[in-house]
Amino acid sequence: MIPVPSNTRVWLAAGVTDMRRGFTSLAAKAEQVLAEDPYSGHLFVFRGRRGDLLKIIWWDSQGACLFSKRLEKGRFVWPGAKAGKVSVTAA
Repeated sequence: MIPVPSNTRVWLAAGVTDMRRGFTSLAAKAEQVLAEDPYSGHLFVFRGRRGDLLKIIWWDSQGACLFSKRLEKGRFVWPGAKAGKVSVTAA
């Protein structure tokens, strides 16, 4: 279990992302395209073209974290926009 603070926002990068990218280039995309600070402690989620792979970057105040999740079957449901961002908050 990863202890993510309760006030953490989750930002979904609409559209597709090149999944060869690592933390540094995904952080640059969060900064330039999403207009958010990748070192803010929020989670930034990116989806690959096929839809079965996610990468999440998170700065936990001690260092950079890069998580990935690949589905064996199915696809992640994702915003249909070609560009932009969506913020997800807890209910």
